[in-house]
Amino acid sequence: MAWIILILSGVLEAVWATALGKSAGFTRLWPSVVFAVALMLSMGGLAFAMRDIPTGTAYAVWVGIGAALTVLYAMVFGAEPASLVKILLILGLVGCVVGLKFVDAGH
Repeated sequence: MAWIILILSGVLEAVWATALGKSAGFTRLWPSVVFAVALMLSMGGLAFAMRDIPTGTAYAVWVGIGAALTVLYAMVFGAEPASLVKILLILGLVGCVVGLKFVDAGH
């Protein structure tokens, strides 16, 4: 259950990071509200997952999921140019996150 919560929290990290960018320095109401709600849920889920998953592993997975999804969202919706190198690096990041899950499961 902790891993599912951690993955969902990583997705919410991408939500709050994207909303933060769209909030224009907290001058736009709805992106600011989405930021605040997603941030609280994301941090709460991370804290919950850390009950069962080591801190370093949980944090690395949380950040990796959030970073990969944030960049993918930006590339898909045109805020950031896509390139083969970026896509390969994101795949490498995802591979490292999956690797941490398997390493944690072995201990």
